[in-house]
Amino acid sequence: MTQPVFRFAPSPNGHLHLGHALSALFNFDMARKTGGRFLLRIEDIDAARCRPEFEAAIYEDLAWLGIEWEQPVWRQSGHFGEYRAALEKLEAMRLTFPSFESRAEIARMVGDRDVRERWPRDPDGVPVYPGAARQMTEADRHVRMAAGLPYAIRLDVEKAMEWAGPLRWRETGAGPSGQRGEIAADPAAWGDVIVGRRETPTSYHLSVVIDDALQGVTHVVRGQDLFWSTSVHRLLQVLIDLPAPAYHHHRLILDADGRKLSKSTQATGLRKLRAQGMTPADVRRLVNAAV
Repeated sequence: MTQPVFRFAPSPNGHLHLGHALSALFNFDMARKTGGRFLLRIEDIDAARCRPEFEAAIYEDLAWLGIEWEQPVWRQSGHFGEYRAALEKLEAMRLTFPSFESRAEIARMVGDRDVRERWPRDPDGVPVYPGAARQMTEADRHVRMAAGLPYAIRLDVEKAMEWAGPLRWRETGAGPSGQRGEIAADPAAWGDVIVGRRETPTSYHLSVVIDDALQGVTHVVRGQDLFWSTSVHRLLQVLIDLPAPAYHHHRLILDADGRKLSKSTQATGLRKLRAQGMTPADVRRLVNAAV
């Protein structure tokens, strides 16, 4: 049998909080129980927000919790070549297109449509991309790209779904509404997602499926906030011909207002809790109580 491989993949754009501790401990414990491997991945493709001091803090906090990981640590910033190759494959399949609209322009287009009827939102509540750039001619695209205008590379989800066909995944945890077992993927709910940008040949969605495949991850264990992102990930896995890991989504630790924890809220930050005298055993009790 294949040895199970689990991973914890934080972004070094802030300090870890209790929600991160839950996911890291969950993966680490499952790896130990199954005789599997535990990997640490640093998701640092966002050069503007990721900082070395936050990465160092991640190592310190995880070690304090008693978590051990294999070396070397996988850092996304060292794998742009692999992401670029995957993006070029999607482009060669004619499943991508560049979009040049700014966030403000997209918001304005959506706002105009919202006047007539509510514009569709993705599972995160963000308005779905209106699709204007899909109608642009190749000549217009080349002119804008040659002029050095910023752009995002989007996946034409409708064409991609026609190519891939129906998609499903096996859920061993539970979705936000208690979904379990065989889950029908719905990539269309996300619209034409971004898979790269002019300055960065990847996105979260593209990087995570490439990383999981290259690292041999067999079990993706993460929070329920990423449950429906699995629809996009399954689509990309089929398009790029990557293996599909098993998926397990766990409950989130919520704040007093019922919202998921944020790095911008320091009340549940591991460093602050440690400074207040909390022990790793205390943290384990807190996260166990949450799930």
